[in-house]
Amino acid sequence: MVSREAPEPAQCLCPLLPGPNAKDVLRRKHKRKSRQHQRFLARKALLQEQGLQSSPPEPAPSPPPVPPEAPPGTEGPRADSGGARGHRKASPREPAGPWPSRCVAIDCEMVGTGPCGRVSELARCSVVSYHGDVLYDKYIRPEMPIVDYRTRWSGITRQHMRQAIPFPAAQKEILKLLKGKVVVGHALHNDFKALKYVHPRSQTRDTTYVPSLLSQPGLHTRARVSLKELAQQLLHKKIQVGRHGHSSVEDAVTAMELYRLVEGPWEQEASRLWACPEDREPDSSPDVEQYMQDQYWPEDLGPGASGAQGQAQDGRA
Repeated sequence: MVSREAPEPAQCLCPLLPGPNAKDVLRRKHKRKSRQHQRFLARKALLQEQGLQSSPPEPAPSPPPVPPEAPPGTEGPRADSGGARGHRKASPREPAGPWPSRCVAIDCEMVGTGPCGRVSELARCSVVSYHGDVLYDKYIRPEMPIVDYRTRWSGITRQHMRQAIPFPAAQKEILKLLKGKVVVGHALHNDFKALKYVHPRSQTRDTTYVPSLLSQPGLHTRARVSLKELAQQLLHKKIQVGRHGHSSVEDAVTAMELYRLVEGPWEQEASRLWACPEDREPDSSPDVEQYMQDQYWPEDLGPGASGAQGQAQDGRA
């Protein structure tokens, strides 16, 4: 007997149709994104009102070029590419690094708060310009009571707190100075942590990397080199001497001097690293999109919060 093979099931050639709720899911996603964008705009407007973000100025219309008057009896410039090229001025070459006005150095001094004084909070901050001029130098009152002044390292005493300003006011003033600037400093992660702020990496120059840029033997072999040691070996100057603690102005000026020592190769490396727009990290300051998301904002903050809260609940549903 010849065994008969079982007939294959007929394949359905009709296209698969989406489920009955696919359109509803897409519609809900679209509504959720639209509501999130509305909350983003409301929060951005709130930050602009408080002065934490400046609205970008509208570009002014450029005036039409005025052709130079030709003396009588001479022929004006030709309209072809050769004539235009002959009358164009050579533009000056742009420097490899940022303009000096867009470069600042910062140093912070911290005191101990919390249990056993183990929490570091900002007590003094100094910001200097590219040429070492002091742009900001104030004592700051921490948000929690001070347990350890750490005077041996910070130079902060109880008397300094009499003229200190509250941390929120100081933070607002300092972030205005850092916004859009190339920030130089030593172990900047500690300073930014005390400021509760994250600066874009593409605009950060931490002087702990200076030895690797100079290829100095004996310096880059260690994970962290102190600012005092770098100043002594590379700048031939002594800092942080005496028993009165560090000076944040002196440390910020020294960090800027170290940066200027290797500014050329450092900026060439930075321009190569951040040349592609997709490689650039977004600005992580408190007024950008990353911190406009819901997890960073209380539901009852800002104008129209009740409506936003209801919309958020609808989006979660």
